[in-house]
Amino acid sequence: MVMRSEKVKKVNDAGDIREERITTLNDEEVKDGNYVLYWMQRAQRAEYNHALKYVVEKANELDEPLLVYFGITDDFKEGNLRHYRFMLEGLKETKKKLKERDIKLVIRHEHPKEGVIELADEASLLVVDKAYLDFLRDWREDAAEEVNVPVVEVETDLVVPVEEASSKEEYAARTIRPKIEDELDKYMKEVKKRELENSSLEFDFDTFDIDDLDSALSSLDIDESVKAVESFEGGTAEAKKHLEEFLNHKLGGYGDHSNDPSKDYLSNMSPYLHFGQISPLYVALKAKEKGGPGVDEFLEQLIIRRELAYNFVYYSEDYRSLACLPDWAQETLEKHSDDEREYVYSREEFEEAETHDKYWNSAQKEMVETGKMHGYMRMYWGKKILEWSETPEEAYETALYLNNKYELDGRDPNGFAGVAWCFGKHDQGWKEREVYGKVRYMNANGLERKFDIDSYVKLVEYL
Repeated sequence: MVMRSEKVKKVNDAGDIREERITTLNDEEVKDGNYVLYWMQRAQRAEYNHALKYVVEKANELDEPLLVYFGITDDFKEGNLRHYRFMLEGLKETKKKLKERDIKLVIRHEHPKEGVIELADEASLLVVDKAYLDFLRDWREDAAEEVNVPVVEVETDLVVPVEEASSKEEYAARTIRPKIEDELDKYMKEVKKRELENSSLEFDFDTFDIDDLDSALSSLDIDESVKAVESFEGGTAEAKKHLEEFLNHKLGGYGDHSNDPSKDYLSNMSPYLHFGQISPLYVALKAKEKGGPGVDEFLEQLIIRRELAYNFVYYSEDYRSLACLPDWAQETLEKHSDDEREYVYSREEFEEAETHDKYWNSAQKEMVETGKMHGYMRMYWGKKILEWSETPEEAYETALYLNNKYELDGRDPNGFAGVAWCFGKHDQGWKEREVYGKVRYMNANGLERKFDIDSYVKLVEYL
C-alpha cells in the first residue's frame, strides 16, 4: 500500500523524463482514486510519448490502473470531415496499441474539457500533454481549476520544450537556432516504453465506437463540406511508412531538391506531426541514425523552423492577425495598403482556383485534392494572396481560412507561422515595391527560372 505522503512525493518525481518537460497546473493533492487518468489530446499515439510514459510510471508507483481519455467535440475550431477522418484513423490504431499494453482508451462524443472533469472525479491524478494554441491552453487551465486532483502537463510535441528554448517570442530562425542547438543534447534521447502493472481493460465506461469509421463520422455533427482525402491515411503505422520511404529514398536529395515542386523529396510528416500520430523526437533520431547528405537540412526544418513556429504561437497573443507582425512589416503594409492591384480576387475565387495564374491555381488544387501543398508553393501561394487581395488584412484572413480548411495540418503552429511569414514574420525588409512594400516578393518568373514548374502543373492535373 502506498501512503498518501509518498504519493505526493512521487507525483513530483519526474523519473527518467527531464523535469523541464513537466509542469503542475494546480495545487491539489493526490487522492485515493480508482485509476490514474491521462487526458490524451495533442499526442495521439501509444509510443514515443513522454506524457504516456510519465503517467504509466505514476500509475505503477501508485499501484493503480491507467485510464486514457479522448474527447471528440463536434465544433473543434475550424475542423471538418477531412480532419476528423484522418484523426479517427489514427485513434483507431492508438486504441488497439494501448489495449495491447492493458490500457483502456475511453473515447467520448463530448467536449474534451467537460469529459475529463467528469472522469477526474474518480481519479487520483490527471496527466495531460502540453498545448500551444491559446484555446487549447485554456481548456487545460479551466480543467485544472475544476478538478480536485493534481493536474500535470507533460511536453511531448517538441524536441526542446518551448520554454527551455526561449523565454520570449523570437525574432527569426537565426535568433532561436543557437538557443535550441545549445539544448539539443539534453533532449535527443530515446523514449523507452514502460509496461503497466495494473490493467484497466476491465473498466466499463460508455465510449464512442470508432471501429466503423464511416458510422462514427456520420454520427458527428461536423462540417462535411471538405471531403476526406485518399492520398494520406492517418495513424502511426502510416506515418512510419512515409518516414521509411523518405529516409531510404529521398533524404539524400533533400538538401538539393526539397524546394522543387516538380520533384518529390518531401517527408510528408506534417499531417502526422500535427495530430501527434508520430513523435518529432522519433523522426529526428531516425534521421540522425540514417545520416548522410540532407540530414542537416531536414533537421533544420523539423526542429529549428518547426519549433520557431511553436515559439510564435506560444508567446504571441496575435498569431491570427497582422498584429503579430514585426513593426516594420505592419508599417510597410499599411503604407502600401492603398496601392493599385493589377488583379483582385474574392475569397470565393481564390477557393475555386479561379485566378489568372496557372501555377497558383495548381497549388490551390493540390491542397484541395490532397490535403497538402508543396512547401515552396505554399510560400508562393501566400505571397500572391497578399498581392491580389484588396487589403493586407483581407489577405491574411483569406490565407488562414484556406490553409486551415483544406490542409490536413491546418490549424497548426506551423500553418500559422507559415502564413505570417508570407506577410513578413520571421523575415527582414527587402527592396520596396508596390503592394508588398518591404515584404519579400515572389513571382512566376522565379518559379520558371528555378524549376520545371510546368511539370508540377501537369502532376496536379492528374490528381
